[in-house]
Parts: sequence; C-alpha cells; structure tokens
Amino acid sequence: MAEIDDDIILDQTGEDQPDDLIEHFRFTVDKGQETVRIDKFLSIRLGAEVSRTRIQNAAEAGSILVNGKPIKSNYKIRPLDDIQIILPRPEHEYELIPENIPLDIIYEDDHLLVINKQPGLVCHPGLGNYKGTLINALMYHFENLPSAGQSYRPGLVHRIDKDTSGLMVIAKTEYALAHLGKQFFDRTIQRLYKALVWGNVEENSGTVTGNIGRDHRDRRQFEVYPEGDQGKHAVTHYQVLERLNYVTLVQCKLETGRTHQIRVHMKYIGHTLFNDSRYGGDQILKGTIYTKYKQFINNCFEILPRQALHAATLGFVHPATGQNMFFEQPLPADFAGVLDKWRRYWQTMEQRVDLED
Repeated sequence: MAEIDDDIILDQTGEDQPDDLIEHFRFTVDKGQETVRIDKFLSIRLGAEVSRTRIQNAAEAGSILVNGKPIKSNYKIRPLDDIQIILPRPEHEYELIPENIPLDIIYEDDHLLVINKQPGLVCHPGLGNYKGTLINALMYHFENLPSAGQSYRPGLVHRIDKDTSGLMVIAKTEYALAHLGKQFFDRTIQRLYKALVWGNVEENSGTVTGNIGRDHRDRRQFEVYPEGDQGKHAVTHYQVLERLNYVTLVQCKLETGRTHQIRVHMKYIGHTLFNDSRYGGDQILKGTIYTKYKQFINNCFEILPRQALHAATLGFVHPATGQNMFFEQPLPADFAGVLDKWRRYWQTMEQRVDLED
C-alpha cells in the first residue's frame, strides 16, 4: 500500500470545499520484487487512474525520487528502494464553459503566466462554484492548457482563497505543470503575503508553529492543534511592517502551505485578520466601542468586504530556462484604501492625545 501525504499547496476552491492540489505517494519495494522499469512499476501500483504518460512526465520534471534522488522513467527498481512520486491530484470533473472574465496578467511566455488574482474570484469549480471561476476565465483566454489528468482545472499549479488577492502562476505546458508542482511540494517557491490583523503585535517578528486541521464543530473552518495529535504540521513566519494601535500590518512567509494557514495561525496568536468573517474578524476585536469608532470600522468593512490578505510576492525557478523569476504586486485598492483610513485615524488619535497632554 502507498502512504499518501496530502500536502495542501494553497487554500481552496471557495469557502466551502477545501481540497488538495498535490498528492504524494511513497512506496518501499518488496525484497522479492523483480527488476522492472519504474514507470511500469508505478503504473501497476497506482492503478488505471494514473496513466503511464503522467508518470513519465513526473519523472521528467524531477517529481519521482528513489532513495531521495530524482530519477528518469527508465530507472530499474531494486529491492527495498524507497520511492516517492508527487502528482497533481485528479478529482471530480465538471463541465467547463469558457467565460470572458478579465485577467490581470503580469507576465506571460510560452510556458507559463503569472496573474494578479482579483478578490472574489474562486480558483476552480467545486461545490457551489460551478462557473465564474479562474478556470473558466483561463479556458476563454487560452487553448490547450495542460491538465495532467485533472481536466477540470487545466494549468492550475496552486490556488489562493476566493477573497484573497494577489499573485498566482499558471502552467501552459505539461512539463511546466509538473515542474512547478514539484517546486511547491519541495517548498522552494518564495511566497510573501501582507495581512492587516487586529491588535498590536508586540514582537517585531516571530514564528507560529502548530498543526492545522479541520474544526470538528464547523467543517468549513480550520484550527490549530498545538499538541500535534491532529492536523498537519504548519509553520508561518511573520514580520511587523506597521503598527496602527488597534490593527497591525504584517508580512507573512509560508514555510508550509495548509488551507487557511495565515488566517488560522494569526487567530491562534490572538491577531485575527481584519474583516475575516470566517474566523470572527468581521467584529470589533480591539478598541473602545463607541458610536464614531463603530461607524469608522463599518466604513472600513464596506471598503474592504473581505479578509485583509494579499499575496504580494511570488518567486520560482522557470521550468524551461532555469532562470529565477520574482514578482511583486502592490496592495489592491480596497486593501490600500482601508490601510490609509487607519493611518489617518491613528494620526488623529495621536494628535488628540498630544493636545490633552
């Protein structure tokens, strides 16, 4: 039997149907196993759902490891070999209808494209989201995107939450899909997020470590299991960028990629993301509740009707050229607008204190 390590790369289809994009199979070859090519061995062990072509593409992209080292598809297995294979996860298929949804393309070549995803756009079809997704848009704007056995989300290497904005890379070839998927699995992708959180984060920087798993009371949410008895290992590094008394602008670096990781980890340390309705950030969590302040917060919520989270930077190795690619994207108008309101509010408060002194 294969050991399956479900590594969530980034978040989910929408709010109600989180699932994984990458699956990891691991085998130890039996002592009595005859010597055969590894692509043949894996096609038998993985079954009809994983074609030999997919396995060969994975090998070409360096996504099959034997005893910790990448091998080619013609490698002959040996008894007790430790075999790992990383593949895009196939799931239920949906009828995909191309839709003329605008895309903010930051970079494009023959192998991939990088987009700045707008908030409110679900990445791919799922329960309750059968149209109006990023995939529907990609189907309209591009032909023959690679599927690697997952035809309902062609080109998709990773995803970010529906209401999170920011940078994503899309594969345009089978090889690019496998190569980029391996980089995400190996955690060599550079990802930095900017988040506005409730409260004054005291430390200038820190690390949150804690297993993340589903909340047993609400399956749409996730929570931290600090004892490590449930969930999956997760690590988030954060750095304070700006303090505004009742809220703090932070930068988060993902060491792992669990569903809702930043949102869950920041809540765990007492700093829920601003206006994150799923985790209670759409309530006044800091500050004295009086009429004008409450009105100010409600105005902020109207400007930014989502969690204050933006995928600001993305770095990876180009699958074809080997070049290091790096992209940065400034805060979108809704996030930037709320941040400016908080700056003006806090400046006014400081001036009021100075006058009182």
